[in-house]
Amino acid sequence: MGEPGAVLQPVIENKSPKRKGRYTKHFWGYMFLLPAVVIFILFLWVPIAKGALYSFYSIDFVKGNTFVGLDNYVRVFHDPDVWTAVKNTLYYMLLTMIMGFWVPIVASIAISELRRFQGIARIAAYLPFVVPGVVLYGMWRWMYDPVGPINGLLSSLGVDPVSFISDSKWSMIAIVFMETWQQFGSAMLIYLAGVLSIPRDWYEAAEIDGAGVWNRIRYITLPSLRSLIVLMLILQVIGTSQSYQSQLALLDGGPNNATMTYSLLIVRYAFTRLDYGTATALGMLMFVVLSLVGLLQYKLNKEEY
Repeated sequence: MGEPGAVLQPVIENKSPKRKGRYTKHFWGYMFLLPAVVIFILFLWVPIAKGALYSFYSIDFVKGNTFVGLDNYVRVFHDPDVWTAVKNTLYYMLLTMIMGFWVPIVASIAISELRRFQGIARIAAYLPFVVPGVVLYGMWRWMYDPVGPINGLLSSLGVDPVSFISDSKWSMIAIVFMETWQQFGSAMLIYLAGVLSIPRDWYEAAEIDGAGVWNRIRYITLPSLRSLIVLMLILQVIGTSQSYQSQLALLDGGPNNATMTYSLLIVRYAFTRLDYGTATALGMLMFVVLSLVGLLQYKLNKEEY
């Protein structure tokens, strides 16, 4: 029998070049990936880390920052505007689910069933998404005006004019309707890509077996889109929870704070009240909640990863 070292030495020598070759093989891949990772860290995780730190400070650009501990968080939980904003945000999210979430799904399925002019239908559905914000808000303020075209149509049907902008009962509904019209086209293209990726053999087999359109949608299309629908639902929850642009530009949070969302309140704390510490605390609370939503999405779609 030889010495143990004589047996182990060739094994060690054989493993080392393989490991070295593996790193050398992917070296340029890591190099191309490095700038994206650096940018991701600098512009995402560094601001998050600084936000977590600054949420414990009173920010003053003249006198300097002062450590205040949990005072910012205490102020948040004792501010009635915060609970109003949370309630409005949840109401806004619920309206988007009821009024808007199903629209791109229906549109994508309807367009996929077209035998002719499918390309024209895609373009027509996507066009509202490219309307500039200034044009969008100006156009819809005119349409929601008491003497605008929508109220003109209602009057022709014998319905009393509706104060979409000045009535707190209708203001949030008006915003959701406007955003659904503008944004459903982008989500529709994502759903349409999912529908078109379903093997056509499944539909042909269903047609041979006598399945109609509704049965094909119920038993083939919707089950095949389940994971995508769950993902888009989570993304919509995250997106709507951060919404403030429409509420700010169209109604400035009014009337009577009826459209003041959580993100809009953060903007007011930071740039109107100049209370950056409390605004950062509000942002960190949102970060924690949205992180939990992201974990929920991962759990629901765990088998896809």
